[in-house]
Amino acid sequence: MADPVVELARKGRALAPEDRARLVDLLLESMEDGTDPQVEEAWRLEIHRRVAAYERGEAVLHEVDDVMAEARHIAP
Repeated sequence: MADPVVELARKGRALAPEDRARLVDLLLESMEDGTDPQVEEAWRLEIHRRVAAYERGEAVLHEVDDVMAEARHIAP
């Protein structure tokens, strides 16, 4: 008997890249068993703190190319 997961993976690999990405997102979402309200609130506050720092000109910004180059250096 064929393994249904292997069969689904084979079919998934035949999808266009953007559809594979969408499928991965949908599968990952299905793994979440709900959000923790305290975690959500903490992230909401952190986002507001960071946006406010940016708007005041206090945030240190980095070019994405520099960040990616550093990441490749750390984990090639």
